[in-house]
Amino acid sequence: MALSRVCWARAALWGSAVTPGSFVTRRLQLGRSVLAWGAPRSSKLHLSPKADVKSLISYVVTTTKVINGKYHRFLGRHFPRFYVLYTIFMKGLQMFWADAKKARRIKTNMWKHNIKFHQLSYREMEHLRQIQRGIHPAIHDILALRKCFCNHPLGMNQLQALHMKALSRAMLLTPYLPPPLLRHRLKARTTVIYQLDRALAKLGVAQLTAQEVKSACYLRGLNSTHIAEDRCRTWLGEWLQISCTLKEAELSLLLHNVVLLSTNYLGTRR
Repeated sequence: MALSRVCWARAALWGSAVTPGSFVTRRLQLGRSVLAWGAPRSSKLHLSPKADVKSLISYVVTTTKVINGKYHRFLGRHFPRFYVLYTIFMKGLQMFWADAKKARRIKTNMWKHNIKFHQLSYREMEHLRQIQRGIHPAIHDILALRKCFCNHPLGMNQLQALHMKALSRAMLLTPYLPPPLLRHRLKARTTVIYQLDRALAKLGVAQLTAQEVKSACYLRGLNSTHIAEDRCRTWLGEWLQISCTLKEAELSLLLHNVVLLSTNYLGTRR
């Protein structure tokens, strides 16, 4: 009775005839709709794990670009000569890596499909020709730069992230690590090679077997697959002449030697 009176009272106020049964039905329907929709959702958007990762990567890339820009301006103002050397070296390293990757793709395709050199397109033939006719640096040219690799910007502790990624690729190491880990791993690998060089210099390159020579060259950045054994021994001797001259503070030059001494080596068979 009480519920009925309340319903008729509300109907009189609203100016419409609503029966108690219809009122109860509407309340039940409203309750069901609330349960169907669930609790009110938060206004905050929750990204999926993939979206979170993409956002994080985008943030890191943007921040790295800003830091690199400031670093380049700092070098240009305070170390103009080093900045010129650093810029030239980094551009040369990036161009060399891009050319080497393209040449590797062309040669891989030739091997897979049994394609001869004269069957390549003009641009592919010209690219391989230009890669093969480059100048191989002499030992004294490399050693003349040793002081540049002790401090800013080419010292082992001052290398930037993009620089270390490029060197990691040259060392056949994954570049997809945080900068501190990249630096630690490059230091460790270079130190091991530095110690191996001293032991090898005492033993003598002539005492190595053919397979040991190939492996030693490969560790130091020279792809010796298509290089004659005598040429590999000559190259390894040049490497030791440089390595055994350096001090521990100059290990960054030994690390860069992976690129400098291996670039356009004239002992490569054509």
